[in-house]
Amino acid sequence: MEIPIGILAAAGGKATSYESIASAVGNGSSSVITFSSIPSTFQHLQIRGITRTTTNSPEPGTTFWDLTFNSDNSTNYTRHRLAGDGASVIASAETAVTGVRIYSAGSRGTETNRVGAAIVDIHDYASTTKNKTVRAFAGMDPNSSTNDEVTLSSGLWINTAAINSITITIGSGAFATNSVIALYGIKGA
Repeated sequence: MEIPIGILAAAGGKATSYESIASAVGNGSSSVITFSSIPSTFQHLQIRGITRTTTNSPEPGTTFWDLTFNSDNSTNYTRHRLAGDGASVIASAETAVTGVRIYSAGSRGTETNRVGAAIVDIHDYASTTKNKTVRAFAGMDPNSSTNDEVTLSSGLWINTAAINSITITIGSGAFATNSVIALYGIKGA
């Protein structure tokens, strides 16, 4: 499924600044989506997704994505979260973890026809002199009095290698069949 370019322009750039690289649709049985052979011709990358997990486990344990780069599953990532649910605020940080976590990016299987949404920016992904920074805005509303949340997440991959593949793993279960994740390249300085 392609996301219309006109929608992307609202994120603060010209419509021509974004170029579709790839998209993936959940199949109900895989917990992993990988984008590989990413060209190094852009300044930044952006991931946009609407996802739901197949599991009915309590949240928030099922509603996140973990991102890893270049098949690196070592503990050289950090992650941060600032979240609100209308009644309380959560802040957390972790170091020496095995991926950048994007919180509130999905909803659980019992929440039929409800999905989480996320926009993830990966800065200077093709640089070979910088560690890679990630920032994300995500949220979900299961139409209940609990488990709705808006989250700002950020992270760091402590590695100067150019990113040529991104693996996205959902917190629990598999990506439900109505899940869609798209990868875009961002041109410019």
